[in-house]
Amino acid sequence: MPSDSRTPQWDVHRLPRAEGKNVLVTGGNAGIGYFVAEQLAGTGATVVLGSRAETKAKAAIASISSRVPGAKVQHLPLDLADLSSLKASVDALELDHLDAVVHNAGVALDDPPRRETEDGHELMFATNHLGHFALTHWLAPLLTATPGSRIVTTGSFAAKSERLDLDDLQSTHDYRPKRAYARSKLAQMLFAFELDRRLRAARSTTLSVVAHPGGALDSLTPSRPPVHTRTTGERVRHLRLGLLVQGKDAAAWPAVRAVLDPDVRGGQLWSPRVLGLRGTPRAERIWPHLADTASAAHLWAASCDLTGTDPAGGR
Repeated sequence: MPSDSRTPQWDVHRLPRAEGKNVLVTGGNAGIGYFVAEQLAGTGATVVLGSRAETKAKAAIASISSRVPGAKVQHLPLDLADLSSLKASVDALELDHLDAVVHNAGVALDDPPRRETEDGHELMFATNHLGHFALTHWLAPLLTATPGSRIVTTGSFAAKSERLDLDDLQSTHDYRPKRAYARSKLAQMLFAFELDRRLRAARSTTLSVVAHPGGALDSLTPSRPPVHTRTTGERVRHLRLGLLVQGKDAAAWPAVRAVLDPDVRGGQLWSPRVLGLRGTPRAERIWPHLADTASAAHLWAASCDLTGTDPAGGR
């Protein structure tokens, strides 16, 4: 059942202070990840933007710094599609502990042909799921050094009506772009819930939580030049859609709450309160297929084999 009794006490516009906390946001240079980073920076936390593109990361840091005086934001070169690079990226983090990581980066939902990484993995599955799976493994020492640390994984409505093909996880035999994307997001969410079960079994204080952003449109997102620019015409044309969906600034709220709220528990799903599409964040019922422990265990074993890592097994 949802645990919503304390929701009115949480104000998305008056976040608790978080000085001394360190948070890594993958894909924090654009989209929802940017607003997660901006909002967390406003609490006094040190925010690390994990991003392949240094130029885009610098633009995001400049934008955040212009809106948050004294913001502590830095860039970490991070390529989730390159599994062999992830340990070196984590080793380059100049932190003695990590309070949270927000697994936000991903290949955008469009209609690309099937592509593979240098490791031979399908690009969407590799970036959205396998990269975050392996990154969690390498981050484990920093996370376990922090009591109550959090691993927040970004889910998607696209995963709600999908099921994994456990015999074809990388869409080798039947590739359809939208379905491959949805299944990669489903894999992320199954991973996050399985991770929390394993953390609880190991009596770890680290929590694994899923944040679902709801429906987010660029046309409803406030401008943050040069990261994002919205014209008045775009805003007016799509104003009615604001009754159903929201901007990417609001879509960041579930992840930000999952990082900061002391009442958040491991294994929860946080999403917008209005039909899961818009509004302030609340805990909601876990979708039935996300509680499929057999599929999650199968996925975990396959991911360990494909990445050579085990996020619950140390480094």
